Amino acid sequence: MSDTTSRYDLRGVSASKDEVHAAIKDLDKGLYPHAFCKVLPDFVANDKDYCNIMHADTAGTKTSLAYLYWKETGDTSIWKGIAQDSIVMNVDDMACAGCIDDIILSSTIGRNKSIISGDVIKVLIDACMSFIAELKSHDVNMHLSGGETADVGDIVRTIDVGYTAFGRLKRDDVIKNDIKGGQVIVGLASYGQSTYETEYNGGMGSNGLTSARHDVLNNEYTEKYPESFNPAIPLDLVYAGSKKLTDTIDIDGKPISIGKLILSPTRTYLPVIKAVFNKIGRSNIPGMIHCTGGAQSKVIKFIDKKRIVKDNMLPIPPLFQLIKDESGTDWKEMYQVFNMGHRLEFYVDPQHADEIIEISKSFNIDAQVIGSVEECDKNEVIVKTDKGTFTYN
Repeated sequence: MSDTTSRYDLRGVSASKDEVHAAIKDLDKGLYPHAFCKVLPDFVANDKDYCNIMHADTAGTKTSLAYLYWKETGDTSIWKGIAQDSIVMNVDDMACAGCIDDIILSSTIGRNKSIISGDVIKVLIDACMSFIAELKSHDVNMHLSGGETADVGDIVRTIDVGYTAFGRLKRDDVIKNDIKGGQVIVGLASYGQSTYETEYNGGMGSNGLTSARHDVLNNEYTEKYPESFNPAIPLDLVYAGSKKLTDTIDIDGKPISIGKLILSPTRTYLPVIKAVFNKIGRSNIPGMIHCTGGAQSKVIKFIDKKRIVKDNMLPIPPLFQLIKDESGTDWKEMYQVFNMGHRLEFYVDPQHADEIIEISKSFNIDAQVIGSVEECDKNEVIVKTDKGTFTYN
């Protein structure tokens, strides 16, 4: 076991979630086993031409970082991004299976009432409604059905924010991840500022936050906020970095605080995806992958006897270089934990790549062909960079 992997294990996290996948390996995989989300028969209307998708996810340990930032700065608005994080981790997964409209949302918030005030809950709920309104302006429709806010201080140290999402779509509209040799991979940037974002996005998303938080931030937060971390973690692995939340780094000539950079709301690609579907047609998009847990190795769970070669990656954003410098994590692990610059992949025939890139750039989201697919006698992902070549299987 490498030193890096050992640190992850001791912090109670995993990039691969091997134990979880082992636990669910015998469960039914739905109508289309390689689809990015489990696709079920249409239990709503029992229509054989339709199907259902239900998805649940949370903002993960990003809420703990938001808690730190809020306590240090008094800025309640930082919680707006957490609402977006927990929604996007659902709906962008569902979009990769083809579900992009009339999605029903229900929230589940568990808080420690003694330290998380009602003002925070209001910001989270209001931010959800604002996010829904923003997507509606791009012709993407979501509907909030309600939810549950539970005071569970005995089991939640600060706050946990999650959503469950439900959608119904035609079976013919499902993206089944029919990924084949000869296809190319178009990667869409996770960083920068899209036309529908109000400020620079560091590209973090909602994966790898436990590592980023403890490897980057200064040990002073250990004593100030013991409620912000798991007491079972060895203390030498808690807030072991050199940075304060309010320290800044310069990006494109502007100083951005470390806290806000890591807390950048998880970018949704729904406006881009809807535009791609409308112009190119779903039938010309065999596969889509949301590079969340597992990052650049994520696709390996959705292929059959294929080699994925990523040899033209987008530049590494400043945030991930900062994490690398602070943590000393080896590059192979970095590409398996963090998206490293792109978080959405389209798998298409070469003639459709330029159209997708053009559409993405019209939203001010950088995009390029980052690799290709080869037939193989096994499943593997090869990431070739100027930092080295890394193989995942």
